[in-house]
Amino acid sequence: MDEPDTAAILPEDLLSASSTDDQLSDSEDRKDEAGLPTATTSVPPSCRCPVPVSVEPVLFLSMFSLALQAPLTTQYLWDRISEDLGYNGSRRSGCSNSSVDPDPLQKEVETLTAHWNLYISLGGFSVGLVIVPLLGSWSDVAGRRTVLILPNFGLALQAVVYLVVMYLKLPVVCFLVGRLLSGLSGDFNAVLAGCFSYVADISDKRSRTFRVAVLEACLGISGMLASIIGGQWRRAQGYINPFWLVLATNLASALYAYLFIRESVRPDPSARLLSARHYKAVWRLYSTGGISGAGGGGEPLHRGKLWLYTLCFFLVVAVHFGTRELYVLYELSSPLCWDSALIGYGSAALNLAYLSSLLGLKVMQRCLQDSWVALVGLVSNITGLVVFSVAHTTQLMFTGYGLCFLFMASTPILRSKLSKLVDPSEQGALFACVACVESLCFLVGSSLFNSLYPATLHFMKGFSFLFAAIVLLIPAAIIGALQCFDQRREHRDSAS
Repeated sequence: MDEPDTAAILPEDLLSASSTDDQLSDSEDRKDEAGLPTATTSVPPSCRCPVPVSVEPVLFLSMFSLALQAPLTTQYLWDRISEDLGYNGSRRSGCSNSSVDPDPLQKEVETLTAHWNLYISLGGFSVGLVIVPLLGSWSDVAGRRTVLILPNFGLALQAVVYLVVMYLKLPVVCFLVGRLLSGLSGDFNAVLAGCFSYVADISDKRSRTFRVAVLEACLGISGMLASIIGGQWRRAQGYINPFWLVLATNLASALYAYLFIRESVRPDPSARLLSARHYKAVWRLYSTGGISGAGGGGEPLHRGKLWLYTLCFFLVVAVHFGTRELYVLYELSSPLCWDSALIGYGSAALNLAYLSSLLGLKVMQRCLQDSWVALVGLVSNITGLVVFSVAHTTQLMFTGYGLCFLFMASTPILRSKLSKLVDPSEQGALFACVACVESLCFLVGSSLFNSLYPATLHFMKGFSFLFAAIVLLIPAAIIGALQCFDQRREHRDSAS
């Protein structure tokens, strides 16, 4: 490995447009040699300019709305289910004496809330699992702007449904309708796919990782702000006003994309959305290793690394999604009994790790190879989860949040490794596939952890966090093994 995969985290000048055209031409030649269909969507020269801000506000606003509504939805489900079951909603009855057995009715509220979280997540993201790769691959020929606008309208429509449920006190099953509507438009994962693909279009290889890092920083900053605002606002004014802000934020994101985002690919007027070729593009990427692996003798190794790094990404992100939904439930109930303000501070501390992880990555990559930096991030995540599993006090819970300060360092490295394994002309298909994997991560993570949490309450309240820590040992082992293999091969090649 001549240089770390994320050495490009530092900003550099963009390459000239002529070198970009040569890169695209070489890419087309390799496609012809591999017998694969050539791309018809090259990047217009007018879009290749060093614009400091492009799709970052779109991702920032979309993530802000998602981070604002997610914990509030769980708390609303708790309150509505408590009201329906006749539970007085007081979570402080068991706080003064942790030796007292929890109220059986409280356990039932916890279980039903976790199950409804599961049903709502399953409904929305099972639909998104089909739609996201379709939209992502279609954007390669039809343009990126539509894929940035449409999902935000879907998220806004979901917010409208949630507001109607709250105003009219409709059954919580109506939340599922909103999630299905959002899933049909691609949901937040389509926004992710569109933003990362757009950045790949307007940047060269040396500056691309830095632009991706900025996008991931937007996720953390917006999530942190939303978490702080949401907890305080809900305690002061209830649920309805924050959800009006969710609606306004999604509409603002769609409006920004429509007014200020320039198209980064040449749209093909004949491109069809409902076509099997979009799924075939993703399948070809992983079945042949893409253009980079289709014509070389190292195809099995190339394809194997693509699958292994995707597996690592899947496990890491599934744990992130699955455990994130449990934090609010864990903190609401005895013995922690947190209120909305503390829940907001906890979510903010977790989202702050996006920034601390990127800062740590920037520092550590000066003296460590990227795979070892990813392992440090996984160790940070594992130790934090172990502390969460035994946390019975507020101080210990925030200690766990502190130990997770590098837990997001592994995901940008995995994205970088995946991106550098494929040809530049295949970035759209890759990010569509990554978005599909992220949808599957949410689906599997939500299903597994929302089912595991109520099933293990009777013998260990924090067992789900301990299980998550054990799961993260698998990607840690894979990343370490692949790095050792690469180092051994480099030593063998240099010796010969």
